[in-house]
Amino acid sequence: MRIILSLRRHHYLARVGTFLVMVALIVGMVSCGGGGVVEYDLTVSSTEGGSVTTPGEGTGSFTYDEGEVVDLVAEAEEGYHFVNWTGDVATIGNVNDATTTITMNGDYSIMANFKVNSTPMVAAGWYHTVGLKSDGTLVAVGDNINGQCEVGGWTDITLVAAGGSNTVGLKSDGTAVAVGLNNAGQCDVSSWTDIVQVATGFQHTVGLKSDGTVVAVGAQGAEGLPGFGQCNVGSWTDINQVAAGIWHTVGVKADGTVVTVGANWAGQCEVGGWTDIAQVAAGWMHTVGIKADGTVIAVGDNSYGQCNVSGWTNIIQVAAGLLHTLGLKSDGTVVAVGAEGAEGWPGYGQCNVGGWMDIIQVAAGNYHTVGVKSDGTVVTAGGYGYGQCDVGGWTDIIQVAADCRHTVGLESDGTVVAAGDNLLGRCNVGGWTDIVQVAAGSQHTVGVMAGGTVVAVGLLDQGQGDVGGWTDIAQVTAGFLHTVGLKGDGTVVATGDNYYGQCDVGGWTSIVQVAAGDFHTVGLKEDGIVVAVGDNSYGQCNVGGWTDIDQVAAGYYHTVGLKSDGTVVAVGRNDYGQCDVGGWTDIIRVAAGLWHTVGLKSDGTVVAVGGCGWGQCNVGGWTNITQVAAGWEHTVGLKSDGTVVAVGAETELPAWNLLGAAP
Repeated sequence: MRIILSLRRHHYLARVGTFLVMVALIVGMVSCGGGGVVEYDLTVSSTEGGSVTTPGEGTGSFTYDEGEVVDLVAEAEEGYHFVNWTGDVATIGNVNDATTTITMNGDYSIMANFKVNSTPMVAAGWYHTVGLKSDGTLVAVGDNINGQCEVGGWTDITLVAAGGSNTVGLKSDGTAVAVGLNNAGQCDVSSWTDIVQVATGFQHTVGLKSDGTVVAVGAQGAEGLPGFGQCNVGSWTDINQVAAGIWHTVGVKADGTVVTVGANWAGQCEVGGWTDIAQVAAGWMHTVGIKADGTVIAVGDNSYGQCNVSGWTNIIQVAAGLLHTLGLKSDGTVVAVGAEGAEGWPGYGQCNVGGWMDIIQVAAGNYHTVGVKSDGTVVTAGGYGYGQCDVGGWTDIIQVAADCRHTVGLESDGTVVAAGDNLLGRCNVGGWTDIVQVAAGSQHTVGVMAGGTVVAVGLLDQGQGDVGGWTDIAQVTAGFLHTVGLKGDGTVVATGDNYYGQCDVGGWTSIVQVAAGDFHTVGLKEDGIVVAVGDNSYGQCNVGGWTDIDQVAAGYYHTVGLKSDGTVVAVGRNDYGQCDVGGWTDIIRVAAGLWHTVGLKSDGTVVAVGGCGWGQCNVGGWTNITQVAAGWEHTVGLKSDGTVVAVGAETELPAWNLLGAAP
């Protein structure tokens, strides 16, 4: 600190008598702050990887008046990124911003910190995708029901792995972090140190230490959880890389041989003769290895061709999904083999990578494939979404219905459109005409014709399609394996699976609306009371005390009722908050999905509660809605102009750029 006086150059200070007077004057000025300018020194430095360009760097090189606001600009070198400011940072505007300010209220010393960029990469879990950005932060999309996408606050990550319902990150200091499902301890990695690589499977997580040993946590035979020895890696040494399958673990040794532990039902652990291996990947019941010459070998289940890799060449990375295998070639193209619609297993286009170019890394999920391009953008193929939200082109719609993984729309001319999974023909409604109402069950679709007769398509093996003789039907509803029809006289008919008594509606009278859950049926009577039959394991049929109800909806294991005053009641399973509707007001319609509940308000906006891991509750921005429908993992809204909007389980990623700033 310096105090500069305005009288310090006056010639009469040389006189002794006057000098004594001035000493007294100076003391007075210092004590009261009058007449002087206080100055402070700023010392600026930086770590390797960048520099401070404004004001520059040096020890005591910069002097400023008290209270002066000084600009700070730190610039990273290529391959590095700015982290933060440290030191005397109390008056810095934002310690995490490379361009900020500092207010000089003292002598300060500050440092700009830089770190080497992480290599952008992606990881694919069962139903979620995670992206590692070059600045060490993460982005994630997809199923978040167990919090496996809650990685927004992670920093300083150098590698990421995605498992069944969890995500694991390796930090630059060799520690690990994890989020998501932890029912078998697969996220208990907080004590790990000196880790150089992580991998995670269904219910276990593996860490490779810098000394070549391996640690593992997770399912190891716990009651009700499969443990097949996949964590028995304590004796492994000299390991260079690890991979985790659903129930097995694979390690590549420094000499190019491979070791495995865990389930070996399909021979996925038969790697004893492998040599000269550079990298391995583990799928559900198969294991894949790249040899040093760029060829690939595989063992294990090959029911869907996922091991047909013998002709591959010039491969630099492999990835293994549930029933498919990926190979990244040295020229940036990708090859894939495996399930693509084989009988009994879904093929969702996860092998449609033929046109991909300029790829630097690939990842394989259960039913989807992800690739990182050299420019940091991300491409995908396949996915667990079935296109049930592909309703953007629909127009002139007057009613929508949704269930499981398909969506149905009734057009004003009486024809019907459908989108989503068409397993067993549940979307084969193209020839329907003269329809006045539609309903979507888990595996089938039902339509009421203008004359009161009914048509049905889809899975009909339990009799849920035996509606040919029905007449005078005013409304239909469809459950998991049963169909219910409301007749014009207020009586009800039902057909299909009746294991829980969900079809025992023969004695109902004076009914004005029906709703079918997966295994229960609900009826609204004209006096506003409600009746229910079927599975009541979670209290979903406990509606006997309800009064003044205007509409009912039935989900998987819960039932919702709309009261005439616009409030809502609900009973049944509530582990995801799907029954937390007590505060809703001004509601004019309700819908119930697998784990979520949707309410349409009188102003055309929409509210939703419950399990929202697929984004099925992201309806906050919807306006001008006239009707809502809820499927298993998606929500559909009909707008006043006849167009349709939808949110929920789909495969598209945002416009990720893993080289840029976090979105």
